Amino acid sequence: MTRSSETTLWVSGGSTKETQEFFGDANGKCINGIFTSSALRTTAFGLTNNGILFTGYPVIGYHNRIQASGTIALSKAKPFIHDIRKLVELEPKSLCGLDLNNGILMRYVTASSAYLGKQEDSIDFDLTYYRARDPMSPRLFEDILEEIEQMAVFKYGALPHWGKNRNVAFVGAFNKYRNADKFLKVKAEYDPLGLFSSEWTDQVLGLREGLSVEREGCALEGLCVCSQDTHCAPSKGYYCRAGRVYVKARVCSKVKGNIS
Repeated sequence: MTRSSETTLWVSGGSTKETQEFFGDANGKCINGIFTSSALRTTAFGLTNNGILFTGYPVIGYHNRIQASGTIALSKAKPFIHDIRKLVELEPKSLCGLDLNNGILMRYVTASSAYLGKQEDSIDFDLTYYRARDPMSPRLFEDILEEIEQMAVFKYGALPHWGKNRNVAFVGAFNKYRNADKFLKVKAEYDPLGLFSSEWTDQVLGLREGLSVEREGCALEGLCVCSQDTHCAPSKGYYCRAGRVYVKARVCSKVKGNIS
């Protein structure tokens, strides 16, 4: 069974993250990331054996208490991880912000015969990172996290978690399922009036346009993949550039000396 991680740990860290982002304090993120990861390991990541206390592994829980995010096929997981490591070699402090939320969580999942299930044995990757309240405010190492996201989705064909991602993760997602057409037939049979559909679900299922929204700052919010500088934050020194490892990626990079 699981319980929520210590609320005070996250609340107290909120203002610290904002301060570190404001000053571009990568060292502070790395130090706090080590502390946070250590604290979570010590408290067993919120796991309990009886709903109250953690007494040791194994811990048996229920599927409704388990979370997951994007999925990479097991056959592609190793090169994906190697690409992430290449990015970290280029920017050693770039993922310290993830450590503040316990790093990159990975879970093994088996293939499913469900129409929208995993196509083959896979690994779920869960990344939680800082985002400012101001949608026009870029974050520290914006480009690295965007490149990882695009690398997963477009280079390695990741399947996004249906409830935990930004718009860009769903671009072409439905076509990655070999039984997509069968799902739509069942959907039409059991919900012909679309009572359980919305504009958003139609967009992610490829039934309606509008998934990508191009406007000023759209890439900062994951509403689009940047194709021009205004999709980032040029006034704050962030411009649309190619990825460093996955060169087909288009990310919002901080370019020194170009702040207008």
